[in-house]
Amino acid sequence: MRWNRKNLQSGMMKYVLLRDRSLMTKLLAYFVLLVVLPLLLVGLLSYREASGVLERESRQYSWQILEQVKIYMEDYLRDFEISTLKILNHADMVNYLKVKTVEEAMDSDLNRAARNVLKNAAYSRSDIANITVILDGIQTISSTVDLDPEAIQSLSKQYWYDQIPVQGELMMVSRVIPYKDREEPVISIMKRIVSPHTLEPFGLLIIDLNYKRIQEVVQKVTFDRTGYLYIMDAYGRYVYHPDLSLVGKKVERRLSLTAVPGSTGYQIAREGEKTYLTFTDSSTLKWRLVASIPYKELMSGTKFIGRTILLITGLFMLIAYVLGIGLAASLVRPIRRLYRHMKQVELGRLSERVEVQSMDEIGLLSHGYNQMLDRLSRLLEEIYISKLKETESTLRYKESELKVLQSQINPHFLYNALETLRGMALEKDMEEMAAMTASLARLLRYNVKEGSPVVTIEQEKMIAEQYLRIQQFRYEHKLTYRLALPDWVLQQQTVRFTLQPLLENCITHALEPSAEKIEIDVGAEKIEDDAFELVVHDTGTGIGAVRLQQINQMLHEEQEPSHIGHHHIGLMNVHWRIRHIFGECFGVKVESESGEGTRVRVRLPLRKIADCDEREERDASVSVIAGGG
Repeated sequence: MRWNRKNLQSGMMKYVLLRDRSLMTKLLAYFVLLVVLPLLLVGLLSYREASGVLERESRQYSWQILEQVKIYMEDYLRDFEISTLKILNHADMVNYLKVKTVEEAMDSDLNRAARNVLKNAAYSRSDIANITVILDGIQTISSTVDLDPEAIQSLSKQYWYDQIPVQGELMMVSRVIPYKDREEPVISIMKRIVSPHTLEPFGLLIIDLNYKRIQEVVQKVTFDRTGYLYIMDAYGRYVYHPDLSLVGKKVERRLSLTAVPGSTGYQIAREGEKTYLTFTDSSTLKWRLVASIPYKELMSGTKFIGRTILLITGLFMLIAYVLGIGLAASLVRPIRRLYRHMKQVELGRLSERVEVQSMDEIGLLSHGYNQMLDRLSRLLEEIYISKLKETESTLRYKESELKVLQSQINPHFLYNALETLRGMALEKDMEEMAAMTASLARLLRYNVKEGSPVVTIEQEKMIAEQYLRIQQFRYEHKLTYRLALPDWVLQQQTVRFTLQPLLENCITHALEPSAEKIEIDVGAEKIEDDAFELVVHDTGTGIGAVRLQQINQMLHEEQEPSHIGHHHIGLMNVHWRIRHIFGECFGVKVESESGEGTRVRVRLPLRKIADCDEREERDASVSVIAGGG
């Protein structure tokens, strides 16, 4: 279970982090996540907030207009309360209202005077269409003679008739007055006529108002392009509508508001065309004023805002996308170029280098990669040269072994021959010849003996002494030598055949060309705590400055010359063998001055001798060499 959970978590992390996807894919995915989605979210929230702000401002604007219209309507209709009082309190109207029978009502003088009161009141204002006074069961008079009598008789059948207050309060109703040739929508202000003695209603005063003044006010009110204002009464009928043919009819179901009477607010009618309704109630008039605005027209501003937000968001997304692609390309392209160069390096092409085009992290990485290739190339070159030197040294060693092998022509035969000669010399009392033959035998035995390439200075001294003794037999008094090696140097190590080649150079280049007597000195000097020098000095004519410079130049070369020539071959051989065995800081140095002879210095490592058994072993080997033959 734990293993499955761990694998599930690993798989989810791999999916979320896109581990196996290319770097370009990762950058684009993170770009969408960090840039595109936030931009879309900000755009959506901005659009919703703008829509809400616009809707609230429109509702506030509509409500303020409705409140102004409501106040005007209340003030406007309140004036007619005074008008009703003037009409009913007029002397002629008071006399008319005192009639009790139809005959009294038909009195032409009373009737004429009452009608004049109504006409004068109606003519005093242009917004009064008609004024009617109804005495229940007696007579009906009006300011207009064109009024249809039947319409007067049918008033009692209207839905609102029984709702007229009996206490004399005003009631306003929207209805249509039928004339003989037309119908006119009006707002009727109704007031019960109450007897001052019995307080019982006995008649009805009706003032019919046309919509001229209301239309003048409403026309000054605008709700966008197609929005309009309508008024509905407590019975859900139109009191006012821009289409006056709807006055008095039931309000459409989708426009009939369900708000609590006496409140203000807004609703959205969703049946058919979506409509935004803002309303306010008049407790005085018992009316509800409603501003109806098509929702799409109300939100037309938000469409512009939405298009603007969408355009700006899309533009910035495009810019961000282009910049993101450029950034991704600027990161991925040099990495891909570096990868291609690495593939070339895998094929062994180390000469190519990555072009560094910037100094950012990738540029620094490319620069470091180039430096790594340079160091790798130098290292491979050094390894190649080292291997080449090692191979060349091995070949030369094999060649020298071959030469040594060629020189070993039955050494036992030579030893036996020399011993025979030595015996014959002793029989003839020729001690010098016997000594020379013994020295030659020892020298030959040392030369052909196989063993370690490193020997002690004491062994080299013994062989050098044998060699110089033979040469002294040859040159007699012309050659003198001195081996002044201190005891501390005898157990130090050097390469095999160090002194003999140098002494041979002294014989060849100093003694033979000269008729003068020369002296050869061999000594040793401590020069540092870890090094000493063997010094071979002769008193010959010396070496010329040009030739001396050439010799020292060959000795200071880092590689062994492929061709040395027959001159000074022993000197070069000693020098390079010392360097191969002890290191490059050791070797041979030549000093010479004209007429002062030549001094060869051999620099060797100085080591501490602490092993007595090792010294005894060397002493034993020296005694074998000295007593051989």
